[in-house]
Amino acid sequence: MSEPEIAVFGAGSVGCYLGGRLLATGANVHFIGRARIAAEVAAHGLHCTDLHGADHRVAPGIARFSEDPDSVRSADVVLVTVKSAATDVAARELAGRLKPGALVISFQNGLRNADVLRAGLPGVTVLTGMVPFNVLARGQGRFHHGSDGVLASEYHPALKDLGLIEVFGRSGLVLICHADMRAVQWGKLLLNLNNAINALSGVPLKEELSQRGFRRCLAAAQAETLALLDAANIPVAQLTKVPPHWLPRLLSLPDFLFTRLAKQMVAIDPLARSSTWEDLEAGRATEVDYINGAVVKLAESMGWQAPVNATLVALIRDAERGGRRDWTARELHAALEAAAR
Repeated sequence: MSEPEIAVFGAGSVGCYLGGRLLATGANVHFIGRARIAAEVAAHGLHCTDLHGADHRVAPGIARFSEDPDSVRSADVVLVTVKSAATDVAARELAGRLKPGALVISFQNGLRNADVLRAGLPGVTVLTGMVPFNVLARGQGRFHHGSDGVLASEYHPALKDLGLIEVFGRSGLVLICHADMRAVQWGKLLLNLNNAINALSGVPLKEELSQRGFRRCLAAAQAETLALLDAANIPVAQLTKVPPHWLPRLLSLPDFLFTRLAKQMVAIDPLARSSTWEDLEAGRATEVDYINGAVVKLAESMGWQAPVNATLVALIRDAERGGRRDWTARELHAALEAAAR
């Protein structure tokens, strides 16, 4: 069986990291993205690393990188890695350009990106995917995976027919298939509620999660979300060694107990930051509406409120306008407590 041709559509931090590792281990990969990143990759190549010591390099001049959506026409597989707010635009750009039988996988944050792609790409097989780990763009073609987790995708026979699981595995990127990706997505979103907190803390993820005050902020956001999901009978997949409903209690433990009992949660590279922090640093709009905002929308659909997550949305929107990004744990927890009263 010949190797599938893979296009990474919207190659930013996640797209360059996934595509870089695949390309470095022999996959047939090309990238579609912005001119700035195309120029960076042309000058420096790709250097993809992770917290476990993986080190994959693609020399300058090897990666095919285009700004033209027409580049997807020959692809057997398209990995969509654009920001959630750009998903409808991606669907319009892909429409009419995909070859018959092409497979599309949404490796994006949020809950409904695959649905948006399906609506804009009738007749195309679109799978829900998930990237559970953090990827930090360090400049000069360097992309670092700084937290744990394995890739996930909705199951489809095409994954086996195209040999895609083997292609990912060869690069060291395990791809696990699930029958119920919505439960997996909610499980990931529960963890991603920390993205906003990390961005507002102004410190790396490992340092933030080492402070009980910031963990209590995350616990409050998660407890609020879990109450809504329980009321709506929405299942949540377990993505850590701890069941989802135990997480708020675990996060609220004193530092010495948390560090002892939650080694996996603090097994994070000291460099790692959330994607929300990275977006704010770059002056981009964040995905807060698709993470904490998704909880607020769920609450509204039920006639409820989600004041903790709504406050985090408001604080990130303020930060997008140049507002505060150096909250102490005590200050942020007090603001969330006040909102929840």
